[in-house]
Amino acid sequence: MIGLGSDQAAYGLKQEVMKHLEELGLEYKDFGSYSEEPCDYPVYGKAVAKAVASGECDRGIILCGTGIGISIAANKVKGIRAAVCSDCFSAEATRLHNDANILAMGARVVGPGLALKIVDTFLNTEFSGAERHVRRVNMLEEDDV
Repeated sequence: MIGLGSDQAAYGLKQEVMKHLEELGLEYKDFGSYSEEPCDYPVYGKAVAKAVASGECDRGIILCGTGIGISIAANKVKGIRAAVCSDCFSAEATRLHNDANILAMGARVVGPGLALKIVDTFLNTEFSGAERHVRRVNMLEEDDV
C-alpha cells in the first residue's frame, strides 16, 4: 500500500499519480488534501509519514509546490527518510543508497510525464543492502547524528 498526500498546489499532480497507480494495479491510500482549497502541507506530509512509519503503508508519495516543505514535515516522523526528487537518477539513488521510504516531488518543479517516471523509478528500485549503505541508514536513525 502506498500512502499519498499533497497540498492544494499539488492536488492536480496527485490525481495524475493516483490514476497511474491504478493503471499499474497498485493499492494506495489518499491522506488528502482533497481539493484545490488552500491548506497546510505539514498536515498531509505528517499523515503519510505516520502511516509509513507504523507499517500501514509500505511507502509514501508526497507532493507540494516544491516538494521541500512537505518533505521536511514528513522527516520529522521517526523512521522516515523522505527524499525530494526531480529526476529519475535521484529517485533511483535514494532508494539504492538511503532506503528512502517516501518520495517527495514539487508540482511546480516537475511536469506530470516526468513525475510518473520518477514514481516508477522510486517504486521499482530496491535498497541495495550494501554494508556501507546499511551502516549509513542506521546512522540516520540514531538520535544523535
